[in-house]
Amino acid sequence: MLKSLFVIFKGFFIGGTMMVPGVSGGSMAMILGIYNRLIESLANIKKEPVKNILFLIKFCIGSVLGIALFAKFIITPLMSAFPLQVSYFFLGAVAGGVPMIYKTAGVKKLNLNAIIYPVIGVIFVLLIAIIPEGVFTPSETLTIGNVLLQIAGGVIIAIGLILPGISVSQLLLMLGLYSSVISALDTFNIVPFIPLGIGVLIGTFVSAKLMDKAMKKYPEATYLIVFGFLLGSLTELFPGLPIGTNIPICLLTFVAGFCFIYFLQRLENKK
Repeated sequence: MLKSLFVIFKGFFIGGTMMVPGVSGGSMAMILGIYNRLIESLANIKKEPVKNILFLIKFCIGSVLGIALFAKFIITPLMSAFPLQVSYFFLGAVAGGVPMIYKTAGVKKLNLNAIIYPVIGVIFVLLIAIIPEGVFTPSETLTIGNVLLQIAGGVIIAIGLILPGISVSQLLLMLGLYSSVISALDTFNIVPFIPLGIGVLIGTFVSAKLMDKAMKKYPEATYLIVFGFLLGSLTELFPGLPIGTNIPICLLTFVAGFCFIYFLQRLENKK
């Protein structure tokens, strides 16, 4: 029972935070120690269907509640009222997860690989940022070309869902889809976005399968590239340097974010 509540709570926190532009749901999953389990469940859903589907249902319950409640009534108002302080909390949370990523990667000493692989991750995130805005926006007339383009956009969004360090909400903003997706969800006008949804489903399972194989065969390289994804995402999350009385407050929120994730990981390890 306690294990199930942990899964729901983590899904709740991840769902709530991933709606903030610049915050990666994958990063939060990695930091909270649930990322590997999610990837394994998606990649091997046919091997143990009951076990994996039950786990994904628990996670999805938490995520939906997080998006509906945590994001709407806590994160969004806080980001509107205290954007600088809340951004530093998330920066601290990302910093708190760095030791775990290095430990999971099995890095014992600083070598060339420990530099090259994170750089690859940073470059990948920066390349996504140069995709022209509005390319994947649904048009009023459905053509084969437009449908295929939307499916491709859905695959890219799925990669953002799976890969840590890439914020889905920020990715939607970069692709020019954020406002139209939010509007469609509010009005339940989702028919124009069906091809996009198909692309997301296809991309999620394919990306999870590839990520699962990479983490098992090349753990050090994979986790170091993931670390690069995290570093690349900080450019979107970093709100600028605080001034005046905001300096000690932002320092406190940074430390609070670091401690929250660090001690949550300690609790997870003991469990």
